[in-house]
Amino acid sequence: MKITLNRLNDDFLFECTNAQGNSILLDNTSQPGAKGVSPMESVLMAVAGCSGIDVVSILKKQRQEITDFKAEVEGERIVVDDAKPFKSITVKFLLEGNIDPKKALKASELSFEKYCSVSKTLEPNVEIAYEVFVNGEKV
Repeated sequence: MKITLNRLNDDFLFECTNAQGNSILLDNTSQPGAKGVSPMESVLMAVAGCSGIDVVSILKKQRQEITDFKAEVEGERIVVDDAKPFKSITVKFLLEGNIDPKKALKASELSFEKYCSVSKTLEPNVEIAYEVFVNGEKV
């Protein structure tokens, strides 16, 4: 796996591109007029995307009918020397459709305990928690 990063302006706007040519913009969001997401926001997005792919994949294999899927991810940071790494991350899955709540909860559990490479990468240093809501009800 390889990405390339190219600086797009005289400040902090970067384009990150993967081998297939897909890209995202990274920027210093503490500056006015930022045109991309911060690197730390991209970490939260990666957790949401990785676990989201897992959960949807598992539920599709179980023939669950997902009409809407959203994730909200919040990260709490701490100061360590001059850096501010994540201390904890909480993921909230919001699913709609003809979905068995127990299967949704189990799919989420499997993602974080077994399949999600992003959360497994962060896990030694970051506490990751999750919540699951199906059709507005917490599971």
